[in-house]
Amino acid sequence: MADTRLKTQGDAATPETPELHEMHDNTPSAAREDGERPGVPAKDMDGATYLKIASAGFSFFVAGVNDGSIGALLPYILQTYGITTASVTAVYAANFAGWALAAVSNTHLSQHLSLGSMLFVGAGLQVLAQSLRAWLPPFGLYVVTFGLACLGQAYQDTHANTFVAGTRAAHRGLAFIHAMYMAGCLSGPFCATAIAASAPLRWPLFYCFPLGLGVVNMALVSVAFRDCLFRTVSASDTDERPAAGLLKETLALRSVWLLSLFFFFFLGATLTASGWMVAYLVDVRHGRVSEMGYVPAGFSGGALLGRLLLAEPTHRFGPHRMIFIYALLCIGLQLVFWLVPNIIAAAIAVSLLGFLTGPYFATGISIGSKLFPSHLRPTALSLVFVFAQIGGCIFPVITGLLSSTGAGDSVLQPMLCALLASTAISWLFVPRPKTSGTADLHQE
Repeated sequence: MADTRLKTQGDAATPETPELHEMHDNTPSAAREDGERPGVPAKDMDGATYLKIASAGFSFFVAGVNDGSIGALLPYILQTYGITTASVTAVYAANFAGWALAAVSNTHLSQHLSLGSMLFVGAGLQVLAQSLRAWLPPFGLYVVTFGLACLGQAYQDTHANTFVAGTRAAHRGLAFIHAMYMAGCLSGPFCATAIAASAPLRWPLFYCFPLGLGVVNMALVSVAFRDCLFRTVSASDTDERPAAGLLKETLALRSVWLLSLFFFFFLGATLTASGWMVAYLVDVRHGRVSEMGYVPAGFSGGALLGRLLLAEPTHRFGPHRMIFIYALLCIGLQLVFWLVPNIIAAAIAVSLLGFLTGPYFATGISIGSKLFPSHLRPTALSLVFVFAQIGGCIFPVITGLLSSTGAGDSVLQPMLCALLASTAISWLFVPRPKTSGTADLHQE
């Protein structure tokens, strides 16, 4: 399962306006240890702000249900459509296409649409995608729905992340909304497996569940962000530079590329595991498909607890130090999953992996919000998410292709070890934000 522009103190050419601060980025400009930035006050935590954070969290829950269900449904998809694992890789390609389109269009749309409008559009696209899936569409259309869902998720994720990053004690708010994503990933496999196991030929009925959640998501956005819903942004309220210029300036930031590399490997590992774990446990460990569909829920449950329980110690003891420690422990747990031929041991290792990787995403976004200049933050976060999705697309595809060419599903284990090791190494290169000054000044 992610906003607009607030100028830094030194950007006198495009002064901040109250209306822009209300409707858009609202993200302060440079980080302090408590999550606030000097010079620009964080959002007051009144009832309206809490409602907006709750709405942002629910949108992440909806995205988690969508993303978490694909692994549990994969055996039924292969059987119903009569396709190979190589064909299923089209789903991951569609996911990437949705995120890539969002990266290209997000900056332009944000110059014309308010925060509430962008969130509502994202919610509407996800409702459209789920409504097309519930009646067993042709495989080509089924693949297209993943692109639509990811496009909607991209708009919501980018703007919700940036909004929450601008609140007081932002690390707690970010931990909450990303924990909600994992709560969705936990719910999705349980619901999908239960429906598919009871009626194997009618597994598409599962999509009625995320469809209903999507409708609630739209309604919640309409209520929480009613102060800026369906409002356009005037030229005086937004950056006067063209979207292409902002994109070019963002691509020149070294910190964007380094943080993107971390998410590239991390999301690659996460989606590869969630997408192929059930197939591996059934084909290699000879588990029952009706039972193995619940194992990914152990990873999601662990990640949910990790995002809630590890957020504060990660913040207090230093995110760079703690994330690297978690990464080393994850590599050890992955070796247990690989080398111990026991399904119970595998399920426990997977759950602990989820717990330790829980803080990764919220911590990375929090650091990114402090590294990126505020007028580039929405574009920068969009690009980070896109590069993350490239990893989330490429590595499951490679795993599926290797699996279908004779290596079998056992190729999952060395792939995950390599990805987790690359995640740990790439984290070492992520810059450390300064604790004072502006967002434009940080340690490279």
